[in-house]
Amino acid sequence: MSPDSPLKAPSAAAAVTDAPAATSVSSATERAAGLTMSPEVLARLKGALPAVASHAVEAIIEEVPSYASARDYLVGNIEAAVQVALGSFLSIAARSDDPSTPLGPAREASYNLGRGEARSGRSLDALLSAYRIGARVSWRGLSEESVRAGMSAELLARFAELVFAYIDELSAASVAGHADELATAERVQQRQLERLALEMLRGASDELVTRRAERAGWDLPRSVTVLLAPDSELHHIRSLVDGRSLVLTEDVPGVDARDDVAALIVPRLTPTARRRLVQALDGHDVVFGPTRPWHEAATSHQRALRGRATRTGRRTAYDTDAHLAEIVLSADPIALADLRAQALAPLDDSTPASRERLEETLRLWLLHRGRREPVAEALFVHPQTVRYRVGQLRELFGDALDDPMRVADLVIALGVTQAPVAEASEAPA
Repeated sequence: MSPDSPLKAPSAAAAVTDAPAATSVSSATERAAGLTMSPEVLARLKGALPAVASHAVEAIIEEVPSYASARDYLVGNIEAAVQVALGSFLSIAARSDDPSTPLGPAREASYNLGRGEARSGRSLDALLSAYRIGARVSWRGLSEESVRAGMSAELLARFAELVFAYIDELSAASVAGHADELATAERVQQRQLERLALEMLRGASDELVTRRAERAGWDLPRSVTVLLAPDSELHHIRSLVDGRSLVLTEDVPGVDARDDVAALIVPRLTPTARRRLVQALDGHDVVFGPTRPWHEAATSHQRALRGRATRTGRRTAYDTDAHLAEIVLSADPIALADLRAQALAPLDDSTPASRERLEETLRLWLLHRGRREPVAEALFVHPQTVRYRVGQLRELFGDALDDPMRVADLVIALGVTQAPVAEASEAPA
């Protein structure tokens, strides 16, 4: 539950954390004004508290399913708390002429009760049901004792008003405690999940990651895929991926903090789901790393980082699986520049315009496996022109064009990243 949950009523929270316990005047103590009980009646009511508390707890156990399995807890703890709460209430009634009678300790106890119930996994509905049942049964017992003690109908009515005003304040304090505990637990788990994501992206040991995952309550999936995207894209991306995806928005390894780039670790992204997600994120600034076993999440992250540095053109979904050659070629730009200079050295004496034409012709000639017609179509020239240019290339490169190792260097230097399977290769011109 988030800290700004509607269940976290400001008035209830203020009653616990802001109001001075010794001086605040609650509605319950205000309503006690004018209520006068004799010492005999108060003594009788106090004597009835153990039985009243016991009956209230038994009713809660019987009527609220989530408390049925917690009998020992209720009898050992809640019954005592009910007695203390009712005892505090009778103290208010006994000092009805003093509106400063402190309710702070009882509110604090109720607040802590709400936190404890949240830690025990019981819902707010169950807690409020327990309050309603406890109030009903407690009032029945207290009213019966009051009637036996001879309390007048008018005084009994005021007494009832005070009882329910008091219980309303205690239940509000418990609501605030319950909401605060859930919010605190959520923040703690979120920090644990973020820590888990950080360790996975760092490539921490399997033992450490497993321990972090157990602590965060995150079942390690068979495979994960790392996505990198700006913070501004997170909301949309998270709506499309598995809700259990881990998100790290700060201290992402390999990312400059000024870039505001977040990492998502998406579990169980199948090839089909991956294709659909890439299509759905067309036009969004996101990079997909490869899908890897969970203990290799760091390799998916490293690939996504390289993809983010490599991609060119408009910011859109970039699937590194579809750009492996491009990423490989950009892995060491200095080495690539050296290879290009070495492999294409025979063109160094050509004019810039001639060099550009010859490089493009050589690239397409290699791409199309020496077939003049598709090269001519791509260059918008006559096949004879291609024949002429390839003749020039043979003069410049000599036997290098027949050496598989030299051809491999040329392919890389020219950025030939794909080569469609040719039909019967045509002999080079």
